[in-house]
Amino acid sequence: MLSFHQSIKEEFTAVNELIVSQLQSDVGLVENIGHYIVEAGGKRLRPVVLLLSALANGYSGSQHLKMAAVIEFIHTATLLHDDVVDVSALRRGRETANAQWGNAPSVLVGDFLYSRAFQMLVEVGDMPIMGLMADATNVISEGEVQQMANAGNPAICEDIYLQVIYRKTAKLFEAAAGAGAVLAGTESNLMADYGRHLGMAFQIVDDVLDYQGDVESIGKNVGDDLAEGKMTLPLIFARDNVEEAQRNLICDAITRKSKENFCGILSAVQASGGIAYSMELAQKEAGLAKQALQQLPDNKFKSVMIELADFSVSRLI
Repeated sequence: MLSFHQSIKEEFTAVNELIVSQLQSDVGLVENIGHYIVEAGGKRLRPVVLLLSALANGYSGSQHLKMAAVIEFIHTATLLHDDVVDVSALRRGRETANAQWGNAPSVLVGDFLYSRAFQMLVEVGDMPIMGLMADATNVISEGEVQQMANAGNPAICEDIYLQVIYRKTAKLFEAAAGAGAVLAGTESNLMADYGRHLGMAFQIVDDVLDYQGDVESIGKNVGDDLAEGKMTLPLIFARDNVEEAQRNLICDAITRKSKENFCGILSAVQASGGIAYSMELAQKEAGLAKQALQQLPDNKFKSVMIELADFSVSRLI
């Protein structure tokens, strides 16, 4: 366990047990695929954010455990659907569900996880939280469609990139942190701000890792974003700050959704300062996440939330 897991060890263990119990189904394939992807590892950062937000705001009930499981099911459903859309073969260092079982079962089990999440939301019975989660899933879906529509377009600008990562990644972090505060009966806006900025920082660093990491550290094949035609921030910056020949190399790779010239593009990204620029923006987002916590009374959970913001940008160090 990482240190932020240790700080909520009992709650984190209880959430994992709840997740497993809620995967039960009379349909064997649902359980097989559900268990395969849920138990694939991962840091469960979004449930952690919800637990920490609730506890940092003084929550003393047990509904935060169920809400953390809801958040993880929604996230897992998006992963199943993403991997089908992106034709991904590797997730968290092993075969994706669609690579092992096929596209149709992966999409349908993703639907099962979405519906199970909303069954559990009904059990929580908090209308503001239900509204928050309904809005979040709608925004996430918009982000996925927007990203798909942008694939293969080398003209994507930084503002559009930031819109997409807010919708497809940061929105669920925002919802997790906000829901924790709603459960505690406190002001949710600042917690939502924390989650949004944390999610932005985390996704920017994820996109940097595609040009800086390896399979073991990022759990997917390096260069996958290029092969999927995604103009991420390091690539956008490089496109706008290199000579014409390198710019044409980048645009051609995105248009053709090919990583055959990955080494040359990697050199362009590094030489342009694209990685440094992206990390600077990620660090700014992490700083804004910590700033959102300033009005929160000091306690151990607040300290861990600050540590989590630092962790979001320290994965390259």
